Amino acid sequence: MKLSELAQKLGCRLEGDGGIEIHGVCGIEQAEPGQLTFLANRRYFPLLKTTRASAVLVEDGIAVEREPGSPALFALRSSNPYFAFAKAIEAFYQAPEYKPGIHPTAVIAKTAKIGSDAHIGPYCFVDEQATIGNQAILHSFVTVYRGAQIGDNFFAHAHSVVREFCRIGNRVILQNGAIIGGDGLGFAKQKDGSWYKMTQSGPAVLQDDVEVQSNACIDRATVGETFIGRGTKIDDLVLVGHASHVGANTMLCGQVGLAGSTKIGNNCILAGQVGTAGHLTVGDGSVITAQSGIPNDVPAKSLFSGYPAVDNRQWLKTVAALNRLPELQKRVRELESAIEKLKPQ
Repeated sequence: MKLSELAQKLGCRLEGDGGIEIHGVCGIEQAEPGQLTFLANRRYFPLLKTTRASAVLVEDGIAVEREPGSPALFALRSSNPYFAFAKAIEAFYQAPEYKPGIHPTAVIAKTAKIGSDAHIGPYCFVDEQATIGNQAILHSFVTVYRGAQIGDNFFAHAHSVVREFCRIGNRVILQNGAIIGGDGLGFAKQKDGSWYKMTQSGPAVLQDDVEVQSNACIDRATVGETFIGRGTKIDDLVLVGHASHVGANTMLCGQVGLAGSTKIGNNCILAGQVGTAGHLTVGDGSVITAQSGIPNDVPAKSLFSGYPAVDNRQWLKTVAALNRLPELQKRVRELESAIEKLKPQ
């Protein structure tokens, strides 16, 4: 594809020779001649001088300078280079196609309803009274329990599960091993000290355009429902505890754990390994940095870090003081020694 054609597809402003051929995309360090790369993080700015790529997606105002003797690097200017790069990948990557049909090894209950143009792959199971919308793809070994309701353009990768009576919107993607509506951790302590299992009667509900990545679990509720808002993205190995509520366009990164009845607002980001206590609220637009622990409510539009999680600026000051602790201890010992010498004998 000529660079000028690619620029038009991506809605970018071209600087340079639009006639060169681009045959793929790659990261700035690994790119080869004939490939398109991108610069979205300024820490990689020096690599503009040395990358072997033929073209780069870059913001306005950033000069594309090269080392002497290096081949030319042409620019596609964009206000959001990372998003444009995502669209460029789609222009070159040929995703697998799945023809409509039901594999002979799949088991579809008589009362289940499957929409038009669905692809049901090997060893899938769709239980009684389950409903799946149009153009769904169930790759292989996918299980949909009794009474589940699933919208159009659903894509379930191998070994994903949708449990009984859960409700899923349109264009939802479940990556390998994702479990929607598994039992929450609901047990009542008995007089003899043993645990009595409480029926988990409330479904998990996923709105449109949600993606749940590999081996993540969205637990069902004891009563009520567990809710994931429109457009939210849930990374690998995340646990959303029973009766939690996650708002729209929020991102839960790898190994995040939400205890039961946690409420996460819209447009939040919880970075890797963030954990929350139950029955608390994180306000809209908040960002919680990696490995933070949240014991209490977080106001809207906050940037919190650490354990217990506090305002990020306060946390940075605390960490700076902690790094000086050995020096401060030594100073205290010296002062104590000096005080002892001043005491009358």
